Amino acid sequence: MESIKNFKELTAHLAVAGVRKRAAVVCGTDRSTQEAVLRGLQEGFLDVIFVGGCEDIRAVGAWAPYARRVTYVEAATPDEAARAAVALVREGKADILMKGLIGTDILLRAVLDKETGILPKGRVLTHIAATELPAYPKLLFFTDPAVIPYPTQEQRAAQVGYAARLCRNFGIACPRISLVHCSEKVNARHFPHTEGYADIIARAAAGEFGACLVDGPLDVKTSCCADSLHTKGIDSPLGGEADVLVFPDIEAGNVFYKTVTLFCGAETACALQGPLVPVVLPSRADTSASKFYSLALACLAD
Repeated sequence: MESIKNFKELTAHLAVAGVRKRAAVVCGTDRSTQEAVLRGLQEGFLDVIFVGGCEDIRAVGAWAPYARRVTYVEAATPDEAARAAVALVREGKADILMKGLIGTDILLRAVLDKETGILPKGRVLTHIAATELPAYPKLLFFTDPAVIPYPTQEQRAAQVGYAARLCRNFGIACPRISLVHCSEKVNARHFPHTEGYADIIARAAAGEFGACLVDGPLDVKTSCCADSLHTKGIDSPLGGEADVLVFPDIEAGNVFYKTVTLFCGAETACALQGPLVPVVLPSRADTSASKFYSLALACLAD
């Protein structure tokens, strides 16, 4: 499999490979969610289970050509809808979970329920995004702009593992993963988390995360620009060609996410990793295109 370098190649790959996943969409009554789901149906990589808000959704005529691939599960409240969708995952009836017009807290409460949820013990819930940037020749994955405020050492290691596996599913045989910081130096006094980078690099070199190259600390520019790397005289196996940026905390990750979408016109796709299935958890400000690409990404995540 050749590496997937942009979202057009992603949807083309799903079509050629004949991928079709079942997405449980919770309270999908808003226009952008419906537009994303409809594109997934049209592209052929989705079957859809709408959970909650069914009366309003059925009234939309666009579903008629896909009647055999769209089903409905009634739910009286958003909380009931979230729990019903999570139950579908547990029963093996859904491959993807997607948030519609429902509070993130309500959906995550159902996902994380210790008795009926879908986060196995020992797994880390984290958020991974992919972005298509006009000035970068391939997709750039990054984590975590939405879930973990200040990752612990083990949470950061889990992020590296999830990102490496997702990249390999995108045909990137040996992902280049950068542990990002504001400089290229470990700073035990002001940024103690950077002391843990060496351990993660060693664990990667020992094969804990599968085939991948991990280095850091590096800033974003030395991670993704060979000229900047060489100008600073830094010797890094990433060569200024990172596939993944692992940000130190949610503040850095979220600022990067909002900056590239606002000022660079970047397209993004995002999903939660850690649960039994990928969870598409879009922001209220995300476009229908971003939600569509997130569904496509979720089809390759595991």
